[in-house]
Amino acid sequence: MNKNTIIGSVLIGAIMIWWFFMNSANNEAAEKAKLAQKAAAKEAAVQVADSAEAPSANGLVLPGSTAEVKAAPVLGAPATDKVTEPAEVAAASDSSSADSSSAAPKVIAPRTVTVETDKFIMTLSNKGGKVQSVIVKALPDSANHFPELIQDTTLGALDLKLGGADLSEVMFDVDAPEWITVENDTEVQFVFTDANGNQLVRSYGFTKSGVAVRQVNKFKGFRVDKYELSWKGGMRETEEFPKGKSFGGTSYFFSEVIFKNNEITERETFNDAMTFDNANYYWVGMRRKYVAMSVQFDSPVPAQVKAKHINLATEGNPDPGTYSLSIADAVRGDSVAYNFMVLPLEWSEVESLGQGYEKIIVTGSKWFPGSSVWFVWICAMLLKLLKFFYSIIPNYGVAIILVTFIVRGITTPFTIKQLKSTSAMSKLKPQLDEINVKYRSDPQKKQAAIMELYAKNGVNPLASCTGGCLPMIIQMPIFMGLFFVLGRAVELRGMPAFLWITDLSRSDVIFHGFSIPFLMPDGLALLPWIMVVTTYFQTKVTMSGNGAMDPAQAKMMTWMMPAMMFLFSAVMPSGLVLYWIVSNFWSIIQYKIIRRDNGNNGPKTVNGKKVVDAEVVK
Repeated sequence: MNKNTIIGSVLIGAIMIWWFFMNSANNEAAEKAKLAQKAAAKEAAVQVADSAEAPSANGLVLPGSTAEVKAAPVLGAPATDKVTEPAEVAAASDSSSADSSSAAPKVIAPRTVTVETDKFIMTLSNKGGKVQSVIVKALPDSANHFPELIQDTTLGALDLKLGGADLSEVMFDVDAPEWITVENDTEVQFVFTDANGNQLVRSYGFTKSGVAVRQVNKFKGFRVDKYELSWKGGMRETEEFPKGKSFGGTSYFFSEVIFKNNEITERETFNDAMTFDNANYYWVGMRRKYVAMSVQFDSPVPAQVKAKHINLATEGNPDPGTYSLSIADAVRGDSVAYNFMVLPLEWSEVESLGQGYEKIIVTGSKWFPGSSVWFVWICAMLLKLLKFFYSIIPNYGVAIILVTFIVRGITTPFTIKQLKSTSAMSKLKPQLDEINVKYRSDPQKKQAAIMELYAKNGVNPLASCTGGCLPMIIQMPIFMGLFFVLGRAVELRGMPAFLWITDLSRSDVIFHGFSIPFLMPDGLALLPWIMVVTTYFQTKVTMSGNGAMDPAQAKMMTWMMPAMMFLFSAVMPSGLVLYWIVSNFWSIIQYKIIRRDNGNNGPKTVNGKKVVDAEVVK
């Protein structure tokens, strides 16, 4: 490990620490925004109370009532272009008056329909004909209970507004049992009829094992120019949040607005409201750590997408919050249809949908051109390699160790080349010092003399830099890939390794009765300490053979590297720490073998006495 390698390692570590710190700062900012949001919510509640409407039997404000604020919504313009004569209007008016005086509006009681498939349990409400609850079966909690995905089930998802008619509060007619277990393709219909006899039919189609719910809104007797779909209830996190504040402790939890537009999958996080650019959207939705839900269109639509952050953080609960979402677009034809997707983020399954959902799990950085392709590919290959080893030996801890061996095996030839070059250069250090003194006032002659010395001894100074940097360049994308895969892929969720490591996607806490503020707030973890020890010896054995480095600098690095690694490894997924520990052992053994083969297994001695290079007198 030469100077360039060490500087690169320090910079990488500094970037990681900065990233964790920024995440912690963002969480604190969200907590400060909570009071302001509560005040705004209270003011909004007062305004709603002041403008309370008197609902009729079907949830609309009856014209002429004392509490009427706005006219009862009408479902768009008539679907026919027929011109009605004045006499027909008068007759219709008289007939309508007679009917209204003799017939009361139909009373529709609130009710729900629950549909169970192999993938999820979804509850539909006839109030607005919307989704009230989604319980996913792929993510059982520690008590083996299936988690709820809708944050606020009172508000739910998929409220509909047609033109000026807000249908979120109206009562729909539904003729279906309270509970349906899907064995064959099943459809549930909700029907709303307005005062003019126009109908909106909201139907939900289910399959036994599919992740999509087909939602169709059919217009009968009227037409409308635009619609707005609202998802007010947000998404709930399925995982348990770590307790207390830590450096990057919540970095593995995600609450994002996600969408694909113009062939690009995007993920957005913000703490206020946001209106997205008008674009051709393939799908729009939200995600949490291991699951996403989206509205997927049959073809790209030029919709307007808006979202607003809902703060959920409280004292001791670092929940990053969720979002309310709205999608507005023009109506093309006599219906609006889309798929409502419930997606546990299992890579191969979401990738098979062909909609770019796998890039919800891992997305490239805008700082690195093309990383949305090559880095996502690296992550996919790492996960496939882990799953391949798991299929042979059903233990992801063993799979991680085998992947480590493969990665280090690939970089070993470059490391050997670098060590040999560094060793050769260290032997020339006394002569280099002499040249530096001799030609200190003439840089050109000094450079020429150094290059002549290198050529005479067959040393390539570029090999040391290239050999030292290349293993790091190869390892860092793989290290970052494992960082994302182990912290985000649902395949690793709750997977044990051996001994005390019970979940490779989380820190390996062995004792909850003792914690270190900011570093180990959940309790005492063991793997980070093992990582510190192995990093110390790995750095020490590397520095001891690098004669080209200043001894004081080498000593500083020997202590600084373990401290830096401990700072952010304490909250890493235990699978990633396991990878780094095994890599450290590989480096120590590899270096010992190389130094032994080169006959350089210790300090130079003559007659049993240690030889020290004489100090150059300037």
